[in-house]
Amino acid sequence: MTATSSPHASTEHKRPNYVLIWLYLFVLTVAEVALAFELPVSRNVKLLLLLFLAVWKALLVALFFMHLKFERWRLRLIFIVPLPLAAILVTVAIMEKVF
Repeated sequence: MTATSSPHASTEHKRPNYVLIWLYLFVLTVAEVALAFELPVSRNVKLLLLLFLAVWKALLVALFFMHLKFERWRLRLIFIVPLPLAAILVTVAIMEKVF
């Protein structure tokens, strides 16, 4: 058997351009800061936009810097399944503070 036909050969993936991803995250962060301080919209719209940008950035970090983009689906599920629980816990904590 050759090295390429071995059953334990690692599958190489194309390395992402980490500098480009970092710049993208930086631009999103600048957009968040500008949105928080300068955009004259209602507080609820601002909150929704900031949450959307934060989730987008977290997704980029998880996919590229934690290498989840290149993992099997089962490993991704281990990361994805607790997210609704975290959202529920945050919602309950906010509701407890409000009421």
